[in-house]
Amino acid sequence: MQNGAEVTLSQKLLEQRLTRPFKYFDRVESTNDVAKAWLATGAPEGALVLANEQTRGRGRKGRDWHSPPNVALALSLILKPDSAFLPRLNMIAALSVYDLVRECGCEDVGIKWPNDVQVNGLKVSGVLPEAVWEGDQLRGAILGIGVNVRMDFSGSELRHSAISLEAVVKRRLERSELIASLLRRIDYWYAHIASATVYSTWKARLNTLNQAVAVEGVKGVALDVTADGALLIRDEKGHIHQSGTGDLIVYAIDSLDK
Repeated sequence: MQNGAEVTLSQKLLEQRLTRPFKYFDRVESTNDVAKAWLATGAPEGALVLANEQTRGRGRKGRDWHSPPNVALALSLILKPDSAFLPRLNMIAALSVYDLVRECGCEDVGIKWPNDVQVNGLKVSGVLPEAVWEGDQLRGAILGIGVNVRMDFSGSELRHSAISLEAVVKRRLERSELIASLLRRIDYWYAHIASATVYSTWKARLNTLNQAVAVEGVKGVALDVTADGALLIRDEKGHIHQSGTGDLIVYAIDSLDK
């Protein structure tokens, strides 16, 4: 990761960094939407959609997210896992971003359940996995990832909850290098998707366990996580509640044409 001014992200630069099929946009509404459309027309596994600016990105629970130009990573990766391992896409994305920010030199890193990577207790990335089905057959999945590289939150309502990598490491980071490093980590963890190591490592890196939480209207203490990513919460009466498994959004393939 370099010091000094960044080389501007571009099609040509990415062609030098990446060996997989990809589509790059200087400005796009949603990389996940482009990736879903590409999947529907036969995109290969590992194909990638990237944008310098994303105007209508989505987060968990349908939240809108705008990534201004030149300040973040905004990408969507097309994968074709066995349907039994879909819940692990959240884990793989979080583990990969975790590895990336540690490579950059961040020390206080954790994963807030299910997939928000935090640095110094503040959110540095977001993940949105989406599954696409054709009847009862899984056509593929889209793994959308956003990482704050140099977004300025100082005057924002998010200044107490979000952070950028450069604010922590105090040096300029080149986004094309970050993208290449992130993809290497995703490839590593995805190759181990059937291994219990994915779950055990993700669980070990969670900073949510034994903490007070409020999830889906349930307040209590986060006790544990299941192998498919659900959070177990003990409420004040001692009752155990199980959350969802990380808000994996599901689409039918015919809905993508509408």
